Amino acid sequence: MTLFIEQCLNGLQFGLLLFMLAAGLTLVFGIMDLVNLAHGSLYMLGAYFAATFAAFTGSFVLGAVLAMLATLLVGMVVEVVAMRRLYGRDHLDHVLGTFGLILFFNEAVRLIWGPAGLALPLPGWLQQPISILGFQYSAYKFSIIVVSLIVAGGLYALVMRTRIGMLIRAGASNREMVGALGVNIKLLYTLVFGLGAALAGLAGLMQAPILTVQIGMGENILILAFVITVIGGIGSIRGALVAALLVGFIDTLGRSYLPDMLREVLSPAAASTLAPALSSMLIYLLMAVVLIVKPEGLFSAGQR
Repeated sequence: MTLFIEQCLNGLQFGLLLFMLAAGLTLVFGIMDLVNLAHGSLYMLGAYFAATFAAFTGSFVLGAVLAMLATLLVGMVVEVVAMRRLYGRDHLDHVLGTFGLILFFNEAVRLIWGPAGLALPLPGWLQQPISILGFQYSAYKFSIIVVSLIVAGGLYALVMRTRIGMLIRAGASNREMVGALGVNIKLLYTLVFGLGAALAGLAGLMQAPILTVQIGMGENILILAFVITVIGGIGSIRGALVAALLVGFIDTLGRSYLPDMLREVLSPAAASTLAPALSSMLIYLLMAVVLIVKPEGLFSAGQR
């Protein structure tokens, strides 16, 4: 039971981390109708900025805040310089254009930080385990859960309870009408893209202490972010949260329990090799089932 609770917390932590990445992607995709393959590069930049600023300031928290602001600024600049040229064009143009941005960011990181990876050490108070339900759990992973829940609540309040959120929802429904009413739609798109970049940067900097900060680190996880966007429903924040939690639990519990189940019928080596692949397959199987039952995803764009 202790192992099960711990793995459920790990699944919750991983799912919420995926939500922060997928939320920015679904905002950009659902509102701006832009397929942004470079979203994973912003995730990577958040990790690199955090490692750099934390080393410069000597504070993990201050480095994380500065990294989010830097990623927000980079996202807004990218939207103004590159993304505006892609609006209204075919999705294939989006794919080709943003794939070019992936190559650009990878080479820019190589030039600035070098080919070797960076490390983002944790402060002592985040390295100590804490007691939850009678067992010890990582303080840092628990902090990811807390911060992600706060961000999810703040994002929901922003989209559903503020004037900017009203404009975002209106722009997603009918951007021409919003522009005709005098709203600066270009500025709105810049803010939305910057917000998505900041969320990707936050996900990257929070994953950085767990994994090595390295070039291309956002490319594999971006696939999961797109899967979550499709499962939850394009443009739906609520759908992104539900889908991210489902993916997080399926992946974590699958990797934890499938090896033991497969050892009943296979050799230990074969079971250890096959279990991660089956866990990944279950995620895509879930996506296929959702698309068959509800092609628009679990929630439509109107059900934010």
